[in-house]
Amino acid sequence: MPGDLRAPADAHSTRARHGRHDEARARRARHARQRPETRVETAVKPLICAVAAAAFVSAQTPTRDQQPQRQQPSFRAGVELVSLNVTVTDAGKYVTDLAATDFAVYEDGAKQDITFFNKSNLPIALAFLVDTSASMETKLQTAQEAAIGFARKLRKQDLAEVVDFDSRVVVLANFTNNIGDLEAAIRKTSAGGSTSLYNAVYIALKDLKKVVAKNVDEIRREAIIVLSDGEDTSSLLPFEEVLDLAKRSETAIYSIGLRAGEGPSTTTRGFKEAEFVLRQFSQETGGRAFFPNQLSDLNNVYGQIAEELSSQYTVGYSSRNPKRDGAWRRIVVRVNRPNLVARTKQGYFAPTNH
Repeated sequence: MPGDLRAPADAHSTRARHGRHDEARARRARHARQRPETRVETAVKPLICAVAAAAFVSAQTPTRDQQPQRQQPSFRAGVELVSLNVTVTDAGKYVTDLAATDFAVYEDGAKQDITFFNKSNLPIALAFLVDTSASMETKLQTAQEAAIGFARKLRKQDLAEVVDFDSRVVVLANFTNNIGDLEAAIRKTSAGGSTSLYNAVYIALKDLKKVVAKNVDEIRREAIIVLSDGEDTSSLLPFEEVLDLAKRSETAIYSIGLRAGEGPSTTTRGFKEAEFVLRQFSQETGGRAFFPNQLSDLNNVYGQIAEELSSQYTVGYSSRNPKRDGAWRRIVVRVNRPNLVARTKQGYFAPTNH
């Protein structure tokens, strides 16, 4: 992790941020020339075929009272699985009663054989990203309460971290399933400074990769929820580089773009640019972008994200394309019932021999 991007976890006061601004700028300039390559491995996982086949046959939706703590499939080198988190809707309503035979997966136009299927609401690793720039001062309390409401819906098997970003990026809570710690971290956020959105997304993607790598014997979905009210103004990393990193991950990015004030106005150049960026992050990774007209809509937005995450299917396949050329491969998922729409990430980069 670049040292210029991550700040001490306990540094959250606005005064301290601005007091060290010039020094931080100098450090960033020194480190920018030394920034490591952010290219990461393709989002494919090795999976034991026998376990995948068993999950394909036996995966069932748990009842509301059940805790999905069944034994997770374990991984082994040799079989590369392309893993997709798929959301299916019918006129905007989530559809949760589908079977593996209802799905068809295409890679670059070629139909693939589904070798893994699960609809038991797998555990998730989630990063909360909260914009704490100066423009958020009047909105932050409402944003905090909405984020806390979402955190309280997480299950014991889920993990989450809290990241605030303004001129700098601060991890206020490392990945935990302790709701009290997450709530305390969200309440620590305070407004001040500019906006380093791209740096924050970069750090969250790297953190998610690390936490999933620690538990290679289980399948854990990955997601980022990013809340921001404007364009990036201070990141070292360019948008294209961070978007490329997101496309190489297995992380779905859910974006919430707050408008400059109450009401539907989106005419400012800065908001138009921010809207484009947030939509790109979400569309490319299989997430969803929200742009509520009123601050009071935040609770509903977080509620929709929570419902979507609890309604997803995990679908996996081994690509028929044996080439290890690092090329982009486009994915399309279709459902054989009429009027249903399936959404997932738009593709992935093929593995290489390096």
